[in-house]
Amino acid sequence: MNIVLHGINLEKEFVPYFEQLIKILESRGIRTFFTENFAKSIKKINMLPESFEVLNPERGMSDVDFVLSIGGDGTLLDTVIQVGAQETPIIGINSGRLGFLATVAKENIQKAIDDLVAGEFTIESRALVSLEASRPVFSGMNFGLNEFTIHKRDTSSMIIVHTYINGQYLNSYWADGLIVATPTGSTGYSLSCGGPLITPGARNFVITPVSPHNLNVRPIVVPDESVISFKIEGRSEKFLISLDSRSTAIDATVELKLKKADFSAKLVKFSGYNYFDTLRQKLNWGFDMRN
Repeated sequence: MNIVLHGINLEKEFVPYFEQLIKILESRGIRTFFTENFAKSIKKINMLPESFEVLNPERGMSDVDFVLSIGGDGTLLDTVIQVGAQETPIIGINSGRLGFLATVAKENIQKAIDDLVAGEFTIESRALVSLEASRPVFSGMNFGLNEFTIHKRDTSSMIIVHTYINGQYLNSYWADGLIVATPTGSTGYSLSCGGPLITPGARNFVITPVSPHNLNVRPIVVPDESVISFKIEGRSEKFLISLDSRSTAIDATVELKLKKADFSAKLVKFSGYNYFDTLRQKLNWGFDMRN
C-alpha cells in the first residue's frame, strides 16, 4: 500500500501524534510519501523520518492508494486540489478545531490505520464546482470542494451580479458578493450568510447573496446539473473571485460560467462516522449554555 501525507503546517501540539502516525505506518509496511510542500514544512522542525520519500510531482498520485490530509478542514480543501481529477481517496486527520471534513480525531489515529488496512471503511463522493473563465485563472486548478464566490474589492460600494441559470435570467444581485456552494460547502461561508444546510448526497448547489441590498432576496437551491453564468457590474475596475481559500482579481470583461466538475472528491469514512452527529456536535445543536 502506498500512502501520501499532505499538510500545510505541523502544529507543535500535534508533533507526538505525527510521530505515532509515522511509527504505525512503518510497522504496517506501508510505503509513505510526502508532498513536496509538506516535506519542506516538517523539515524545518526536524521531523522528517529517515526513510521519507517526496512524491514526484510529474507522476502525481498515479501510484498512490490513499492520501492522508493532516490538519484542519482548510488543509483538506488544499489536499483536494493536490489530488485533482485522479480522485485518490482522502483521509482527513484533524489536528485543527472544526473538523467537518477532517473527521479522524488525533486520538483515533491507530484505529483509523488499522481499519484502513483491514478494509473497514467506506468512500463518499463529494461534488466539486468547476469554473470556466474567458481568461486563465487559478493556474488551471479551476475547481473547488466548498464554494465559488464573487466579492467586491477595495471599495465600500456594492456590486451587481447578473446571474443566469442555463442561459435563463435569474436575478441581478445588488450585494457585497455572491456565493455558489456545494452541499459540502453549505456548512461554510454560505451558512454564515444565511444559506441552508444541504446533506452531502444531495445533487444541488445553493446560491447565497452576501449582505444583499434587498432583504427580500434569499438563497436559492438549484440542481447541480445547472450551468450558472454571471456578469458583474460595479464602481471598481476589479472584483475578487475565489474557489475555496484561493482568490484572484478579475475585471468585468471576464466571462464566468460555473458547473459541476466532471470528477469528484473521494473522502474515506470509518465506522462510527455519522454526518448528522458531526453536524450536531460542530454546530452545538441542543447545547444550552445555561446548564
